[in-house]
Amino acid sequence: MRIRALSTVLSAALVATAALVGVTPPAASAAPLTKVLVFSKTAGFRHSSIPNGIAAIQQLGAANGFTVTATEDAGQFTATNLAQYQAVVWLSTTGDVLDTTQQNAFQAYIAAGGGYVGVHAAADTEYDWAWYGGLVGGYFASHPATQQATVRTEDRSNVSTAHLPQSWTRTDEWYNYRANPRANVKVLSNLDESSYSGGSMGGDHPITWCQNYGGGRSWYTGLGHTEQTYTEANFTRMLLGGIQIAAGAKPADCRPEVGYTALFDGSQASLNQWRQAGPGGFTLADGTLTSVGGMGLLWYPVRTFANYSLKLDWMMPGDDNGGVFIGFPDPQGDPWQPVDAGHEIQIDATDADPSRTTGSVYSLKAPDTTLRAAALNPPGSWNTYEIGVHGQRVEIWLNGVKINDYTSTRNIANGYIGVQNDGAGMDINYRNIRIKAEGGNPPQPGTDLAQGKPTTASSVEAGSPHVAANAVDNNPATRWGSLSADPQWISVDLGATYNLNRVRLNWETAYGRAYQIQTSPNNSTWTTAYSTTTSDGGVDDVTLTGTGRYVRVYGTQRATAWGYSLWDLNVYGTPVTGTPTLLSTGRPTAASSVETGSAHVAANAVDGNPATRWGSAYADPQWISVDLGATRSISRVRLNWEAAYGRAYQVQTSTDNSTWTTAYSTTASDGGIDDLTLTGTGRYVRVYGTQRALAPYGYSLWEFEVYGS
Repeated sequence: MRIRALSTVLSAALVATAALVGVTPPAASAAPLTKVLVFSKTAGFRHSSIPNGIAAIQQLGAANGFTVTATEDAGQFTATNLAQYQAVVWLSTTGDVLDTTQQNAFQAYIAAGGGYVGVHAAADTEYDWAWYGGLVGGYFASHPATQQATVRTEDRSNVSTAHLPQSWTRTDEWYNYRANPRANVKVLSNLDESSYSGGSMGGDHPITWCQNYGGGRSWYTGLGHTEQTYTEANFTRMLLGGIQIAAGAKPADCRPEVGYTALFDGSQASLNQWRQAGPGGFTLADGTLTSVGGMGLLWYPVRTFANYSLKLDWMMPGDDNGGVFIGFPDPQGDPWQPVDAGHEIQIDATDADPSRTTGSVYSLKAPDTTLRAAALNPPGSWNTYEIGVHGQRVEIWLNGVKINDYTSTRNIANGYIGVQNDGAGMDINYRNIRIKAEGGNPPQPGTDLAQGKPTTASSVEAGSPHVAANAVDNNPATRWGSLSADPQWISVDLGATYNLNRVRLNWETAYGRAYQIQTSPNNSTWTTAYSTTTSDGGVDDVTLTGTGRYVRVYGTQRATAWGYSLWDLNVYGTPVTGTPTLLSTGRPTAASSVETGSAHVAANAVDGNPATRWGSAYADPQWISVDLGATRSISRVRLNWEAAYGRAYQVQTSTDNSTWTTAYSTTASDGGIDDLTLTGTGRYVRVYGTQRALAPYGYSLWEFEVYGS
């Protein structure tokens, strides 16, 4: 927050948390990088790209003010010689390349604060030297053929990876490692194993990481096999950042990060869970929030937090302003309430008042300016905050360095979190907002069982688009609105029977003063699980106990002259034992064909709308498949055929969308509804038709429902 003559500018921020992990390293001195040693000795396979790598590092040195010495002479590894270098790059080394004396000299160099950079086959080196294995972070195990794959950037504030897109598609030789290093290192990027063949790390496949190790710093990437790699601007910029981190010339938080839950992961779906209080807002591109206007607050209304560690990445393009707010109650649309009730962790390096600068608890506690200066990346660069809230205690880490510690007199121990858009011209960006509770993940709201499910309502406001489905579409900007009369109701079909434990109602201004939450097994007989006559609107987050497939909010008294209006109706619970869950609604689909010139696309068969359908071309065979998002145990498939049905077809499952196993087969279907009990396992389920019942037409399904667990 900035206070200026003639105007008061709100600078908001995110909620934070305590229980912080890892040992905080000392602030880097950030001395200029002047000298680097590149070591490329091989005692096994030799990569043809080594000369390209040396040339690329020399070019980086020339452009960034440091000299580069390239050697394959292990005799260079003496205490005296190594002391002149701020970092040593092990460039695709292989095998046993140092003797015991040389190993001891390098280990002492790291213990004295030296830096290590490992590139590609550096992980295929010194298998009998356990200390080195810990330094690199992981030993090579195997690799498939060189091919294209997708690299996913995890840490978008680290100086070596901040410039990369969220997803980076490129060609390389993709290493598998003997063990996953995540518990010991800060993973900067990982491989999407579904994007290529031969990944063997079970889906969690780190490929670039850093760590504080043995008194020094280590940075490693598995990229770098091909000669072309060293002409890629994204790669060479990443490598430069790795050298700068290892040398201590750039600050970086390289502590392991485990147990965090994403509140904003860069997707529109996660952003849809947030709310804007006050004017302005944020745009979303490449996983990055960019402020627009203000002064306002983007806050996370799903739940409050207590005893937590909150992390997020932020960047100011220039002399700008922003902040993270913690520990505040529901602002009720007013971005100023968190100013008085919570705390702002300020982002503004240029304010003269030290209690209102980056790292301060706004107006109350200045950061340690020396530590902050050493840890802070300048405007135009990304930084990471970790905000610990433990009771009334607030701790602040900047790029892994603790810069502030404050005990509050306000009631901040349990509250909401948010980030600020300060105002026009006060630009700020945020990425990767995540949180971890003390002792483990915070209780999560779980899966919203109502999202995207079929809804009905007693009425819809005349002439309006405020239909019932808006309350379960995961879009906070759409709503259901009823006629202006009592009673009114809205219900949702969950698709299976659940033990219900929570219903969350996000009311618009026209809320219900008195209402009941009811459950039903059949959409006919209703049981009241919760009742109130004194709701005050806003968000009613109701804990309850009930069982049913259908959930209904039954309003008996409006609070205003208008009808009932809900932005969101969220339902939470667990499947009743023995009752399969409907898994296919709203999931991605594919089909062999779509009827020419029609609107009968495959997605219609899983949209929960019995009035829309998939229709194929008029030929055999044809198929439709659905991606359940993860491997499931399949127990039931229900096919609601249109008049053009399949006489002969198979229901098949697959783990990879390539190899299919038949779980059910018939040559004598008579159309209508085929409700099939079967046993199968897979992420993908396909109906594969081999004989149409009506030769002039294709295959046509109103609904394709898959049940399981």
